[in-house]
Amino acid sequence: MANIHPAAFVDKQAELDEDVVVSAFAYIGPKVYIGKGTIIKPHTYIEENTKIGKNNIIGPYAVIGTPPQHLEYKGEETWVEIGDGNIIREFATIHRGTAKDQGLTRIGNNCMLMSYVHIAHDCIVEDNVIMANGATLGGHVRVGKRVVMGGFSAVHQFCRIGAYAFIGAMSGVDKDVPPFVKVFGIPAKIQGLNLVGLRRAGFTKEDIRKLSQALGIFLDGPATLKEVIVELKDVFGDDPLIAELITFLENPSRQGIMRRKPFEGEE
Repeated sequence: MANIHPAAFVDKQAELDEDVVVSAFAYIGPKVYIGKGTIIKPHTYIEENTKIGKNNIIGPYAVIGTPPQHLEYKGEETWVEIGDGNIIREFATIHRGTAKDQGLTRIGNNCMLMSYVHIAHDCIVEDNVIMANGATLGGHVRVGKRVVMGGFSAVHQFCRIGAYAFIGAMSGVDKDVPPFVKVFGIPAKIQGLNLVGLRRAGFTKEDIRKLSQALGIFLDGPATLKEVIVELKDVFGDDPLIAELITFLENPSRQGIMRRKPFEGEE
């Protein structure tokens, strides 16, 4: 059974699996499910319609499942879902979705959300994502697997961040970030491949060579995105690694895809 501190509040409509720990002064609202082995630190606030998986560590003072910060939200039933093995540090905030999207904000597995991270309504964050202190996602953002966001970086609503990308500290992202790249600045610009992240993830020298060639075509090649996609398919055929980049380029958000890199000498 769950281990609930006498000074915690757990709503009767909440469901806690075995070995869940709820610390002093935590609040667990109605229609909350918490999976086996998850630890809720003191003063954590988890509101309604939140599903949390196994072996997470949450808090203290984290706030999860509160209504979206959206002027058109009228109390519709929406949700937050969090996977397994995540670390969500103090004062992080994760809001429910809206009826303007799928009604769901979702965090994957094995993510680390450091202090003061904010994940807005309708965001989807995939597995193994790291968001450093104060990193912020606007509404409807999609973040691919193994993305790293530096401290106090911010992503404009509706943008997509491709898998294995790196967002530098204090960067402002206002367009889709392709997979495998690193970006810095306000507004953020592509600085090259995320070599450190790719090597840590086990990409081979040949993988990195192909990605470097593909990035060159993307940044310096044909004028239009459609022409870039055609050239990438001509050069790489059905290569599955480049196919991930092509699929991303074929499905831009309303913000468009970040392409321009800094000119020589530009900061």
